[in-house]
Amino acid sequence: MKKVAIIVLTVVVLIGITIYADKATRVSGAGARHVDSYATGKPEPELKLKTVDGKDVSLADYKGKVVFVNFWATWCDPCRVEIPWLIAMQREYGPKGFTVLGIAMDEEGKSAVAPFLDRERFDVEGQKLPVNYPIVLGTDDAADKFGGILGYPSSFLISRDGKIVTKFQGLKSEDELTKAILSQL
Repeated sequence: MKKVAIIVLTVVVLIGITIYADKATRVSGAGARHVDSYATGKPEPELKLKTVDGKDVSLADYKGKVVFVNFWATWCDPCRVEIPWLIAMQREYGPKGFTVLGIAMDEEGKSAVAPFLDRERFDVEGQKLPVNYPIVLGTDDAADKFGGILGYPSSFLISRDGKIVTKFQGLKSEDELTKAILSQL
C-alpha cells in the first residue's frame, strides 16, 4: 500500500512540474513580456563557448552590437517555431549591428546539434533557409551565468553597451521580439 501511495505522490508531483514548465514556455498574449528582475540592467556575463566546428566564441566578441542570446534545443518544438523568425531578423537587422547568438542546450552536444544544422531548412518568406546566425554548444554553467534557464526557448536581449535589456522566458510572438530588438537598434 505504501508503494502505491509513493507512486501516486510521485506522479502528482511530476504532473505539477510539467504544468508549471508548460505555462512558462507558452506564447503569451500580445504585449506581455516577462522581464526577469535578476537579469535586467545587469552587464552581460563573461561567456566563452565553442561552435560545432570547435571554434571559441565569446559574448565579448559582439561588443557594440545588439545581441539576442537564444537558449534553445533541437528537440524543442517552440524553438523550431522561433528559428525562422530569428533567421529573418538576422538577415534584416544584421547589417544594422544586430546578431542572434544561438546557444544549443542539447545534452548530446555536437552529436545532436551538428546534424540538425546541416539537415534542417526553415521556411522564411517562402524560401527554405538554414540557420544563418552563430550557434554555440551550451553548458549548464552558461545557463547559470544568465541566472538559470527554466525551459526553452529562453532569450536575452543585450544592448550595444553590453547590458541585459530584456529576458524572454518561453516562446513569444514574432512581433514582440521584433519590437524589443528595434528598440535597441
